[in-house]
Amino acid sequence: MKVLVVGGGGREHAICWKLAQSPRVTELYCAPGNGGIAQVAKCVPIKATDVEGMVQWARENAMDFVMVAPDDPLALGMVDALEAAGIRAFGPRANAAIIEASKAFSKGLMKKYHIPTAKYETFTDLDNALSYIRAQGAPIVVKADGLALGKGVVVAATVEEAEAAVRDMMEGRKFGDSGSTVVIEECMVGPEVTVLAFCDGEHLVPMLSSQDHKRAYDGNQGPNTGGMGAFCPSPKYTPEIAKECMDKIFLPTVAAMKAEGRPFKGVIYFGLMLTKDGPRVVEYNARFGDPETQPILSMLDSDLLDIFEACVDGTLDRCEIKWKKGAACCLVLASGGYPVKYQSGYPISGLDEAGRLATVFHAGTKIGKDGSILTAGGRVLGVTTTGSNLEEAISRAYEAAKPISFRDMHFRTDIGKV
Repeated sequence: MKVLVVGGGGREHAICWKLAQSPRVTELYCAPGNGGIAQVAKCVPIKATDVEGMVQWARENAMDFVMVAPDDPLALGMVDALEAAGIRAFGPRANAAIIEASKAFSKGLMKKYHIPTAKYETFTDLDNALSYIRAQGAPIVVKADGLALGKGVVVAATVEEAEAAVRDMMEGRKFGDSGSTVVIEECMVGPEVTVLAFCDGEHLVPMLSSQDHKRAYDGNQGPNTGGMGAFCPSPKYTPEIAKECMDKIFLPTVAAMKAEGRPFKGVIYFGLMLTKDGPRVVEYNARFGDPETQPILSMLDSDLLDIFEACVDGTLDRCEIKWKKGAACCLVLASGGYPVKYQSGYPISGLDEAGRLATVFHAGTKIGKDGSILTAGGRVLGVTTTGSNLEEAISRAYEAAKPISFRDMHFRTDIGKV
């Protein structure tokens, strides 16, 4: 089969790496791809958000299957457009991708179908939002309604911080139209766990649980990022909690989307808070998470293309999905200054040596004119290892990262330890 993956980050590198292992994949393409993806797939210079260009290229080059990975093209309806062109595609249609594209929609869905989440209110008026914050007090959470590259959430420790966040979003248009509506919700307390799940519109199969580290610096300090590292499975996600999540959150969500005429086919990302009153939904995403995908797919012991096709065909309940024993860890190596201001274009050394100890997924890289690998983003690499247990996987990731070097390289030293 000729397969195209849409996207160009660490998540897409992991997906391409796993698809390349399938004996059924005869040709693998990625658009736009990156310097690392180019080693396992042919990269096509089309922006991930160029729906028309992507569909045209897929049709002209007779793609048998397209996997749309990032949130933006899903929300823009790329899967709908591919299907309309007669091309099989993995990922939710636009009317289902709204579960991530609009936090107001997802919170309303949870309220209507009694899916446990934080108490909240939605605002389109700045003064009303500010009044609500003052009445509720802090800590409190402010979320931009729309997509904001994973950075549209502020956990405010003070009323002043919350007010500033709302002003930045609604008045300062920090996230453009995505922040014209804001969701303000109670600050839940407890460990955070992520569970990604394959869905075929009716059936759902959870992947291994995971935990990621959003803050830029050690000790969960500094600004929110797209993720500085992740590991799986989470020791906090017990079989008892897993059953409660399946009964009260996962299956009810899939049923709710179907009932709303928005059947979800693809991957639902359940961001969970394990509170003293039980698990609660922090957020939904409509796709694989990044960097959670890197360790999770490292533990997958089944053909990923088979699973993707089962989701598209509605036969997920007949698809056997196997996982390796043990654990996996992904350590993100980032550009200095990320996520605020950083420089890129720097040569990366030590990749071959690190590659003998780990799978190094490229998140923000490009190939230089001389064939060298250069930095080309905030998150640059995801050094990913497996082990018989979590401690071993984490230790191996840090050991494998030692040979890698580029100017202003930054990483957290406490992945899996906080």
